[in-house]
Amino acid sequence: MPSKILVVDDDSASIEAASEVLEREGYDLFAASGGREALETLAAEDIDVVITDEKMPDLSGIDLLKHIKDNYPYTQVIILTGYGSIDSAVQATKAGADGYLEKPIQINILRQTTKNALEKRSLFLQNVNLREQLDDKFGFANIIGTSKPMQEVFRMIRLVAPTNATVLIRGESGVGKELIANAIHNHSRRKDKPYRTINCGALYRELLESELFGHERGAFTGATTRKLGLFEQANGGTLLLDEVGEMGPETQVKFLRVLEGQEFTRLGGDKPIKTDVRIIAATNADLEGAVRNGKFRNDLYHRINRFPIRVPPLRERREDIPLLVSAFIKEFSREHERSISGINPQAMEYLKNGAWDGNIRELRNVIETAIILAQAETLELGDFSSEFQTSFTDSEIVSDPHTQMGIPVGLDTPANQESSVDTDGEQVGTVGMTMEEIEKEAIGKTLAETGNNKKRTAEMLGIGLRTLYRKLESYGWLNKSDQEDNLSD
Repeated sequence: MPSKILVVDDDSASIEAASEVLEREGYDLFAASGGREALETLAAEDIDVVITDEKMPDLSGIDLLKHIKDNYPYTQVIILTGYGSIDSAVQATKAGADGYLEKPIQINILRQTTKNALEKRSLFLQNVNLREQLDDKFGFANIIGTSKPMQEVFRMIRLVAPTNATVLIRGESGVGKELIANAIHNHSRRKDKPYRTINCGALYRELLESELFGHERGAFTGATTRKLGLFEQANGGTLLLDEVGEMGPETQVKFLRVLEGQEFTRLGGDKPIKTDVRIIAATNADLEGAVRNGKFRNDLYHRINRFPIRVPPLRERREDIPLLVSAFIKEFSREHERSISGINPQAMEYLKNGAWDGNIRELRNVIETAIILAQAETLELGDFSSEFQTSFTDSEIVSDPHTQMGIPVGLDTPANQESSVDTDGEQVGTVGMTMEEIEKEAIGKTLAETGNNKKRTAEMLGIGLRTLYRKLESYGWLNKSDQEDNLSD
């Protein structure tokens, strides 16, 4: 299908000249004698490029440009300026023009500028399409996950985002509730309007109400000027109330009035103020229990729970951990200017089997610390902080028939070997051992189990053969024949 070009000029001769050149290039040409007529064409046709005169009696080219950028972001705009009008060209560029041409138009420059604009549009659309494909495959709006629980979250976001429904996001601390709220706003019809957030648990009642509703001068000691609250600042947009379960009873009453009547009064004021704000609430609290205990209003609970979204904890979506780890490695490698390309399979298995009580926030912090401590281009177990290793080893690891005492698959004690026991007959296992000692012991036992078969040992441990040889050499466990085998592998 040929590209659609719209030429806008109150000079019919200029339209005819430009159209004749571009039609010979195979484009589908449209013409408008002014800005108002151009708006009608844009509403009726999917125009690829608009070439418009800067000066027109009904609507200037700059005003038309701004309208197009606001309403047709994929459409490219080329501004026609008078000969030598540098100021006009600069103004057009600042306003977002994708190119400009001087009058009288030179044919070759017209062809090339139009071609450049079409290539820019094509590249932009390719990037948009690629981003959508990546969202479908790996996540949604910077939220990473291919697991079934996260795909369900993405589905819920897509359903509710275009509506004005109040949303309640439930989930443990660190699961990414604010990212979900942000995604809902950015995929809504309010995406170009304000987005504000507040943590209801971080402020005492008077300050929280002042932040939400604003106050008049003299409303309380220290109120020397009028302050606009978040319900005014976010008018037309979205307001996220994080930790909504921490809101006190008096504030709950005032908040409920806003939800029901779409109006509020500033502290110290007496004039109702209308507001149009979409509410997204988030909490890790047991709101149902709070309702039963009289700490949270039943009517407010049902008002904010119109569309609930539960964000799963990391332990329910372990298959997403490799994707998250990869994303965090890239992020922090750039931020800290480190050349870290990946993670050792053994270390990855270790991460996949963690308790992760702090969820994604904890995983993110652990990876950042490891990036800073890393001594090679690939993260290994030894790169994780000693505090993390201790807490990780002592924590209750996910139940897995192939995993014992928090040691990844391939590092567990072979069933036919004796476990370490103390004088009372209690199993000692790995308590008190460093990660390096655990790793060395696991390699030794696995070598014994395989009859010193290096290849089989590496496969059982989930590491590369060269990595195994490097570790054996560091332990002083390689003889001359082993070293020759290593060189030949």
